[in-house]
Amino acid sequence: MTQTLSATEGSRNSTGDYARIEKAITFLREHHLEQPELADVARQVHLSEFHFQRLFSRWAVISPKRCLQFLTLQHARQLLADSKPLLEASLDSGLFGPSRLHDLFVSIEGVTPGEFKKRGTGLEIPYGIHPTRFGLCLLATTPRGVCWLSFVTDGDQQAAVTELREHLAGAVVRADPAAIGQLAERIFSRRAAAPPTPLNLLVAGTNWQIKVWEALLRIPPGAVTTYGDLAARLGVETGARAVGNAVAKNPIAYLIPCHRVIRESGVIGDYRWGTDRKRAMLAWESSQR
Repeated sequence: MTQTLSATEGSRNSTGDYARIEKAITFLREHHLEQPELADVARQVHLSEFHFQRLFSRWAVISPKRCLQFLTLQHARQLLADSKPLLEASLDSGLFGPSRLHDLFVSIEGVTPGEFKKRGTGLEIPYGIHPTRFGLCLLATTPRGVCWLSFVTDGDQQAAVTELREHLAGAVVRADPAAIGQLAERIFSRRAAAPPTPLNLLVAGTNWQIKVWEALLRIPPGAVTTYGDLAARLGVETGARAVGNAVAKNPIAYLIPCHRVIRESGVIGDYRWGTDRKRAMLAWESSQR
């Protein structure tokens, strides 16, 4: 009799556990673009984070975080399958379109060889650190355009400023958040500029690097491409590694969207300012599409 009751109770518990897991997986599938935290999912099934983590891992054999990663990867692969027509549509319509980055028209202006050699000598460059939906960003500008945009990693603002100073070793780099605040708001605000006005970027790089960065601007929000595909579009069929090196040297994150390049396998891959941040950017852009 005791064994019968135990089996019945076990069956009820199993049924209840399955219902919770099913609800959790459904929630993850429907909200993976938002990258929900463990607490968010646990709340949906009325469990503590600890008990939900243990229950999910026992039933699904993988952790909730790993499940979320699989869903994100599946989405990335779908984006990859869709990227060619989206890229072609972007090329046909220029850089404008209803899904263009907050309706900003972004253009690149490369420095001259002489300016490149000077490394900003004689320039006074203001910068500011500002909150964005993707974490703190460090933004710097010149009269000719934005020259730097990076993200603060591990909360180390000083390291971010040091990297900027090393990039522009000859310039006078000074903190002026008030002067930069309006520009940061324009770049990251959900409100579109109306009418859209050009946003100029001033970059220092080799001809090849600038060519790659210009190609990145043609990848529309919500789409991804691979290093190999990008190389092929630039007429260098075996140039995936060279493309990867140029992408890694991108001095203006987000506006020059190097986060939209992923590996041939569909894996998100590394990102200079953190893989989780790259995943969040792709998910957010996809949700806006």
